[in-house]
Amino acid sequence: MSRAEPVEAVLFDLDGTLLDHAGAAAAAAAASLPGTDAAYVARRWLELEELVFARYLAGELGFAEQRRVRVTILAAELGLGDWDAARADAWIAAYLERYRDAWRVFPDVAGCLDALESRAVPIGIITNGDGAQQRAKIEGLGLADRFPHVVISGEAGAAKPAAEIFHLACRTIGVAPGRAGYVGDRLTTDALGARAAGMLGVWLDRPGEGGTAGAVPDDPGVPRITTLARLPALLG
Repeated sequence: MSRAEPVEAVLFDLDGTLLDHAGAAAAAAAASLPGTDAAYVARRWLELEELVFARYLAGELGFAEQRRVRVTILAAELGLGDWDAARADAWIAAYLERYRDAWRVFPDVAGCLDALESRAVPIGIITNGDGAQQRAKIEGLGLADRFPHVVISGEAGAAKPAAEIFHLACRTIGVAPGRAGYVGDRLTTDALGARAAGMLGVWLDRPGEGGTAGAVPDDPGVPRITTLARLPALLG
């Protein structure tokens, strides 16, 4: 990696980077629809999240509404009939309890953060989503004290990969974009978005997670790592 400016602060994505969101969401969805094909439910729930959550980020749907859309589509596909809003909301409430119970950080998170903190490198989070839910995740994972700098799309009025949210986070943490790094599991939304905003964008391509299956960085200045354990050495 060749850079004119050193990295003085590091910001992280949350879901898929620090939190095993896919594992928790898939397990919770399958457990919330007993008597159905658990493997299909787990896979399809994550597919629908990809499709419908983008509409939320674009402002086409509210946060609660996008959840209803996802579960009503899934219920119809499973032959469970047409669910009204009340039934969808009741299912979502039960699902969210299971989802929260399944929140886990990835095993490589603690060591990476310890290494950065030993160097006194400021760290923060940039995440797309609803402010209340994302902050609950950070608190529930025991990360709130480690991440005093948190920028969330639902509160910021801009979402990744827009440069505005990356620049806001850099101002929040107190460094220029050219001296900040950002690491996330999505090539376009995270790594290339950060790169376009003037930061060092690092793509965390976890084996088996399927964040950006088959993707290849378009920019040779976007390094790829397969574990957060490699991040401290990458930063030098």
